[in-house]
Amino acid sequence: MKLKGNIVDIHNQRIFKGEVTFKEGKISSIIEKEHDFAHYILPGFVDAHIHIESSMLVPSEFAREAVKHGTVATVSDPHEIANVLGVEGVKFMIENGKQVPFKFNFGAPSCVPATTFESAGANINSDDIKALLQNPDIKYLAEMMNYPGVLFDDNEVVQKITWAKNFNKPIDGHVPGITGDDITKYIAAGISTDHECFTEAEALEKLQKGMKILIREGSAAKNFEALIGLASKHFENMMFCSDDKHPDDLMIGHINQLCFRAVAKGLDVFKALQMACINPVKHYGLDVGLLRVGDSADCIVVEDLTQFKTLQTFINGELIFDNGKVLIDSVGIKTPNQFNCKKKEASDFIVEASNENIRVIEALEGQLVTNEIMAKPKKENGNWVSNTDTDILKMTVVNRYQEKNPALAFIKNFGLKEGAIASSVAHDSHNIIAVGVSDEAICKAVNLIIKNKGGICAVSSSEEKILALPVAGIMSDKDGKTVAKAYAELDKMAKQLGSTLNAPYMTLSFMALLVIPSLKLSDKGLFCGKTFQFTSLKVD
Repeated sequence: MKLKGNIVDIHNQRIFKGEVTFKEGKISSIIEKEHDFAHYILPGFVDAHIHIESSMLVPSEFAREAVKHGTVATVSDPHEIANVLGVEGVKFMIENGKQVPFKFNFGAPSCVPATTFESAGANINSDDIKALLQNPDIKYLAEMMNYPGVLFDDNEVVQKITWAKNFNKPIDGHVPGITGDDITKYIAAGISTDHECFTEAEALEKLQKGMKILIREGSAAKNFEALIGLASKHFENMMFCSDDKHPDDLMIGHINQLCFRAVAKGLDVFKALQMACINPVKHYGLDVGLLRVGDSADCIVVEDLTQFKTLQTFINGELIFDNGKVLIDSVGIKTPNQFNCKKKEASDFIVEASNENIRVIEALEGQLVTNEIMAKPKKENGNWVSNTDTDILKMTVVNRYQEKNPALAFIKNFGLKEGAIASSVAHDSHNIIAVGVSDEAICKAVNLIIKNKGGICAVSSSEEKILALPVAGIMSDKDGKTVAKAYAELDKMAKQLGSTLNAPYMTLSFMALLVIPSLKLSDKGLFCGKTFQFTSLKVD
């Protein structure tokens, strides 16, 4: 096959008219040749860090959406399904992904469970990590979220890192806000990347100390604006990633959007494309072509180098997206799951009042980090209840793996004026998380999740909606368009109920993520991410 157009040679920072020839999935020749085509040929985009599960699509369906935007490969941490199903969940992702012509590159989840302060559905120890890393389908040790374990030389953490070094596989990091001597030690352990920087100063220090920095722009955490200013000077050691991408956002765009925004801000197009196409392949040693003779024919045709609208996507020389049409068929989807809790009663969510003030989680727009604030809650009949006037609402995390009492806390900035929203997508252990204006509404939402053995939902006094997620309680068995439509309807309903957040469900899903400061809620109780220990709801 021959592909003609303006060829973008990122390595040599030049563009020339030419012809690319594919043979048996490889690029057999690239020659300069005059022609009148206006479009551009370049290597495919690579998402340098993503949890496929957060799209609520299985890998095969994720691929069918991503190729529309010129993505040919991902560096994928199957951490989410591993917390539910363990090693078998990782195997499910690999096998499902192999059924389509897309280059998923899965890592060995390093922190399952992420902490000992929550209940997960599985455990992956250092022996499991060794077995996973021996698998050629596992390309790296996924994000080491247990940074206290690294800093204090925890035996299991050290052994997992040692196995990655033994098999010569990169080690991904996860260290939000960690600087100084602590980050120096973390890097010295052999950890090479971080996608959690939320200030330029933090990212610059890590770059100067030898880390690769990923600019993350997902559905909840958005760090592009804070970090893109570093790219002009440090582009060789930076990459683009989404981390978590909800289905409606994936319909709109992917890594191509970050290239568009970077170029619009004045970043040289070759630097932007090196971050989007070249650096992930080289850092992780991926089997992904970079538009050179002898490489796999993994390339895309885009309309221009400003908008990066994808016209065609090729993987291993196979045309899999062509002018609006996806040429990958849907495949049959299995639905492994683990849901072992019973329905709840409204009385399970009562919080008896005592002191005047409590600790409240303050959710922040576009961030995974939260603040810890003190507030005086609303009291009714001797109990603390949600207060829509001050926007301090009750939230809960319910253990879905075994029958336990719900954990309860209060949160600010969700803005609900009626009803409740809930989800079994709750990082990292994926228990049920909910927030609402009353105990009855919270209970109704939680029970709707339990009834469907997973999903995201919204309830009011007159209506209830749910997107069922039967694959591990975190992914759908439906196609991307169906899931995106259902998710968009739920997002709309949550905002009609009063939520002021841009992505209320994505934000909700991170309110149980203990490894991100400051204050979060696990199924075992309120947790301080700064001291890395439980704390009391009540302030003495």
